[in-house]
Amino acid sequence: MEKVILPSLLDPEDQERLRYKHLLNHVLKELTEVKQVRENLLQVHLNGLLQTNDKVALKEITRQLHLENVVGDKVFGSFAENLAFLLEALRKGDRTSSCPVLFILDEFDLFVHHKNQTLLYNLFDISQSAQTPVTVIGLTCRQDILELLEKRVKSRFSHRQIYLTNSFDFKQYIRIFKEQLSLPAGFPDESFAQKWNKNVQHLSEDKTVQDMLQNLFHHTKELRSLHLLLMLAVSNVTVHHPLITASDLHEASKQSRMDSKANIVHGLSVLEICLIIAMKHLNDVYEGEPFNFQMVYNEFQKFIQRKAHCMYNFEKPVVMKAFEHLLQLELVRPIERPSERAQREYLLMKLLLDNNQIMDALQAYPNCPTDVKQWAASSLSWL
Repeated sequence: MEKVILPSLLDPEDQERLRYKHLLNHVLKELTEVKQVRENLLQVHLNGLLQTNDKVALKEITRQLHLENVVGDKVFGSFAENLAFLLEALRKGDRTSSCPVLFILDEFDLFVHHKNQTLLYNLFDISQSAQTPVTVIGLTCRQDILELLEKRVKSRFSHRQIYLTNSFDFKQYIRIFKEQLSLPAGFPDESFAQKWNKNVQHLSEDKTVQDMLQNLFHHTKELRSLHLLLMLAVSNVTVHHPLITASDLHEASKQSRMDSKANIVHGLSVLEICLIIAMKHLNDVYEGEPFNFQMVYNEFQKFIQRKAHCMYNFEKPVVMKAFEHLLQLELVRPIERPSERAQREYLLMKLLLDNNQIMDALQAYPNCPTDVKQWAASSLSWL
């Protein structure tokens, strides 16, 4: 049997997760209606939030397969040996065939962080064996899940993915907007409920509100984003301001779309700001190609030599420390997983801020030196 990763990509909210799980359960229900499947298929359900390491996961697999008595006090040399023993124990009496096993890994991305990805490696490896019919289904919201897999794990993955997306159009989105805001029929204050619901209807027909919702709809169909917008708008309701207005929704839209990374930049030191500007210029010069710390340091030194009167010439270890802080804040990320032998100065990196985010953040940065702002806005020829 093949293995499949099933990413529930576009709406990670609990109710949406339940919808995706409901889809999987519906498929499993149809399968188990087939007598042969019902009598032979074994299911193992694991959750990354519960099975936080491979040892706990193995115990749960043993429990769900009802093999506690078979394992007993046996001592195994490795995880692979233990798992192989469990699957061997499922073979039928004549030992010519084995019970098919379906592994469902919820919160699949959390299993990726287990030590050496041993559980995933062994499940995927066994699934390729003709002797042991095993299927692995993983559910995750991470779009970059394949990038998190180690090479040896990825090589054993079938690369079959099913993407689930919200299929409703904008008219349905407006209907969801009204349903989420409207008060139910059994609301205690019937008079207020009628006024509130009438106001919601007017809002849904307001051209400016529709334009704002359409922008949000085209940006993301996530209902989580819509819920955040409505929550921020409803939080403005008071005794003296009992009904939501179009301006409340527009203000909520500004707050919900506030750039979190730009906000992080506001708390950086001037040295860290300078490193980000150096990376910005490297991106412009090399058209978005990856860079390393040494390239950033050299770019920073060019600026210091031109404007030595406004900036203190920091020692290289201090600059490296500032660079590592940007890495911790996830404003910069390595292209590949660093090896132990690789020198830190030459690891290829990518800046996770675009030019507009950097310039907007600099405009709001308190007491930013003028020369630094001019450097950020300078043309390539200036360098």
